[in-house]
Amino acid sequence: MSDEFFDVVNDRDEVIGREYRSEVHRRGLMHRAVHVLVFNSKGELFLQKRSQTKDTFPGAWDSSASGHLCCGEEYDVCALRELDEEIGLKPKAPPERLFKIDAGPQTGQEHVWVYRCVCDQPLKLNPESGGLPFLKDVNCLCKDHRFASALKSQSLLAFNR
Repeated sequence: MSDEFFDVVNDRDEVIGREYRSEVHRRGLMHRAVHVLVFNSKGELFLQKRSQTKDTFPGAWDSSASGHLCCGEEYDVCALRELDEEIGLKPKAPPERLFKIDAGPQTGQEHVWVYRCVCDQPLKLNPESGGLPFLKDVNCLCKDHRFASALKSQSLLAFNR
């Protein structure tokens, strides 16, 4: 995995510097991320399994698409980029913003915007990742499987429709 640069932010999500990804994670510095929950028109949620090569939570279930912001990148731009890179979706506009979670231990020191979109077209998964078919009931999965962070299970439970 390449060691890219991240914006380092303060508790108000203001950029205060930049640092290598590995250092941000090693030192527990605050940074930024997005998580996009993709539903189909029946209200079922798509989940993705993280690659075994990830530096954090390898092999854990994750949101439909997620990732860190690049230096200088805006949250909405990152959400669009991650949808394209991870599942091949190319929406014309950013997905709907649901809520923001402040950085803390439960998010791995990430300020996180959580998004939602609806899609009925086939998804194109990254070969390193796996996915589940769209799920109607996420609650049973939350009890018995490992998620990338407490944020994931709370978000999935909150938006299971």
